[in-house]
Amino acid sequence: MAGSGTSASRQPRSPGQATPAAPPRKPPQVLMIRREESAPDAPEVTANSPEAVEPQRPVREAPAVAPARSGAGGGQADEDLFDLGSLEGMTMADLLGPADDSRRTRGSRSTQAGASGAPAAGRTTPRTVDEFDFDEEAFLAALDEQDFVGSTGEVVTGSVVGVESDGVYVDIGGKAPGFMPKKECGLGVITNLKERFPRGLAVEVLVTREQNADGMVTVSARALALRQSWEKVRALEKEGKVVQVKINGFNRGGVTCDLEGLRGFIPRSQLNEGENHEALVGRTLGVAFLEVNADTRKLVLSEKRAATAQRFTELEVGQLVEGQVAAIKPYGFFIDLGGVSGLLHHSSISGAALRDLREVFQPGERVKALITDLDPGRGRIALNTALLEGQPGELLIAKEQVMAEAADRANRARSLLRQQEQSAG
Repeated sequence: MAGSGTSASRQPRSPGQATPAAPPRKPPQVLMIRREESAPDAPEVTANSPEAVEPQRPVREAPAVAPARSGAGGGQADEDLFDLGSLEGMTMADLLGPADDSRRTRGSRSTQAGASGAPAAGRTTPRTVDEFDFDEEAFLAALDEQDFVGSTGEVVTGSVVGVESDGVYVDIGGKAPGFMPKKECGLGVITNLKERFPRGLAVEVLVTREQNADGMVTVSARALALRQSWEKVRALEKEGKVVQVKINGFNRGGVTCDLEGLRGFIPRSQLNEGENHEALVGRTLGVAFLEVNADTRKLVLSEKRAATAQRFTELEVGQLVEGQVAAIKPYGFFIDLGGVSGLLHHSSISGAALRDLREVFQPGERVKALITDLDPGRGRIALNTALLEGQPGELLIAKEQVMAEAADRANRARSLLRQQEQSAG
């Protein structure tokens, strides 16, 4: 009976009784998984066939798992758990199922395209540089069409081609005409642009902004006029000229005026009537230059210095002048020439060595000397008395005779100076 059989299997064995042998186990089987190249009877795949885009793989149903059977000792064998025989001939693609990711799809397409010798559908074969057509003349012509006309700060000449309410169009030879805004059309206020800039009028302008995306540059007649005004004013300053200006305004520090289209300022300390400078509005004054700076737009003038500048216009190198000793310094004498002062340097007093300057001239003494250098911009005049000597040191022993014959001696000195300049040139 079932109960006796169970109890009999659990009965202890005698020491001499042999242990029954366990049933032998089958050796483990090696599963070989390989990819099949192609089915023998599969149709040929071409680049235009639907299979070239997405290959169809046969999907086999998963094998049914055999019901578990109890073996000896309560264990289960491999053939009890899996039907290994049904796995024979299956590939890894069959086990994984249809591919749905783009990487596997691209790999499949490239593999099939390579196998058929034709490019994959939807893709183009990359071309090399040598396969592109290149026309050098057409390329250079395109560059010429894109040639930029007018760099910032360049002065160009053009003609008026159109006038609008907000500005003027000027043909300067570029791909597109230059545009000059109304406020850049000149110095001062322009009420009627069409009268001021008739069509076809030749104008000279300054490029203030280079070409934009449409090829148009921005130009200015006002900026060019201001640049030319600063250049002219600097030249006047260098020459030490006296200019006439009309006072058009005042403030606490001085008065303002207009010079060559530029705003000038005259400090109260540089006015002859600085105490009542408000009354100068509308009057014309002669002024000289104190500071000219185009970068900072500073133009400072002086009425008091105009007298000195006017005196400079009456002087020239090689001229014999007479003045009074105004001051004695370790380096020479300052001679008042009537509104301006000249320096008689100790090296230009006499051809002999001097122990003390006072042994030659005293303060307030009248002196005749030759002008050897003029610098109107800095207000400097260089004088010389050594050129009036017949021999070195004559001024120390016969000063009255040298001063009395100064005019004749000056003529000889000028001739000597011209000869020296010719030989040096």
